[in-house]
Amino acid sequence: MAKSELIVGLDVGTTKICAVVGEAGPDGVDIVGIGTSPSTGLRKGMVVNIEQTVQSIKKALEEAELMAGCEIRAVYAGIAGSHIKGFNSHGVIAVKGGEVTARDIERVIDAAKAVAIPLDREVIHILPQEYIVDDQTGIADPLGMAGVRLEVKVHIVTGAVTSAQNIVKSCHKSGLDVEDIVLEAFASSKAVLTDEEREIGVALVDIGGGTSDVAVFHSNSIKHTGVIALGGMNLTNDIAFGLRTPTQAAERIKIKYGCALAEIVHPEDVIEVPSVGGREPRKLSRQVLAEICEPRMEEILALVDQELIRSGYKKMIGAGVVLTGGASRIAGIQELAEQVFNLPTRTASPVGVGGLKDVVDSPMYATAVGLLLYGAEKHGRDNKIRIRDKNVFQTILVRMKKWLVDIS
Repeated sequence: MAKSELIVGLDVGTTKICAVVGEAGPDGVDIVGIGTSPSTGLRKGMVVNIEQTVQSIKKALEEAELMAGCEIRAVYAGIAGSHIKGFNSHGVIAVKGGEVTARDIERVIDAAKAVAIPLDREVIHILPQEYIVDDQTGIADPLGMAGVRLEVKVHIVTGAVTSAQNIVKSCHKSGLDVEDIVLEAFASSKAVLTDEEREIGVALVDIGGGTSDVAVFHSNSIKHTGVIALGGMNLTNDIAFGLRTPTQAAERIKIKYGCALAEIVHPEDVIEVPSVGGREPRKLSRQVLAEICEPRMEEILALVDQELIRSGYKKMIGAGVVLTGGASRIAGIQELAEQVFNLPTRTASPVGVGGLKDVVDSPMYATAVGLLLYGAEKHGRDNKIRIRDKNVFQTILVRMKKWLVDIS
């Protein structure tokens, strides 16, 4: 396959690194390969050990390349972590010539992003919510419209420069170019939300290993983003401590037997729990496990609920809440979430892709597939290097050397 035909989404997560390879065609995106690897170099969505992260990325890439029968050179990488901050902004300009041009749209977005951002922060996304032409609101694309005044409302997502640089650096050391860095909650939304949900109003909650990412949509645009620094790893640690079992065993028990609502567990259900230090495994009631899981999941969902109330958009969420991410696979989470949010809730797996779609039919792949779909939308456009990488010149030199090698 030609390099230009392939798009790769790379989910650099706290518990796993996942690379999904897709082929963009006239009928959409077909999944042709997937690779996953346990992640050891990240904590709460942020890189804490570059070498370990690089090794994990390489393993995931090898697996994906083998399945897809191709060489991966560039990726769309996800970013998450408690350093992510989102806010809304507004820009106004006068339209020259009485008709809105592409240059006017650029100028009004520049006006909206002309806000003071600290030097240690980087703008990751500027997402237009709506355009207003001469007091006419709710315009999705003002190009070609007649008017003298153009306004835009945007949602700006920023992150710590160092965190973005570390992701870029890890990818470069793995032999990859980074096409773009994408907020993970925004990417996940592309894979799991329907157009009706985005229009009516919906909250996406992506419960990952280290963080729970929140994104609120209404009237087909993103209104709010937030990150809760708790995730599935916290639950795994609770199980390991509560059942006195190794962390790896706790993870397996969580996935297979975990339940977020103790009342739906049958009292006679029994599970086998491995012991620490070579002792014999023990038999325990599944009810005990559910009583460990429920308070932690309730805490995560309650913090998300507080975030929604604080954003001021909870009353606009007519379509309810959509849960995704690896930790949303736990039994009973949908029922518990409906109790906490007092809103209709569903758990979602990625949709809107073809090919090997059954391989990614799990909430844990929502971010990677979303990154792929984001890449397909951007496919063919020129991407600018926006991350303030200290080694930009070095990167360009490396690329030039590659070109020379290819020519020779």
